[in-house]
Amino acid sequence: MTSELIEKFINKSESEYKPVRIHFKERASIEGIFVKGQDYKELKSKNFWRVVKADVAGEWAETKNIGLTRLYNGISFTKLS
Repeated sequence: MTSELIEKFINKSESEYKPVRIHFKERASIEGIFVKGQDYKELKSKNFWRVVKADVAGEWAETKNIGLTRLYNGISFTKLS
């Protein structure tokens, strides 16, 4: 997917911290939350996205520990739901 399509989907979401199912071309889908950190604009320009998985979202909400997130390349996304 292109960064424009991904950003449009993120901005359309009702809540900033709403979990999203991310489907990939060559791996199992995950459920996670897109994180808008300090490096959001730079990563977005390169079509990279910082995502925290839904299973650690509670811990991330309390601590905002960037170490709980992972970077994903948007080109490997097939669908967001």
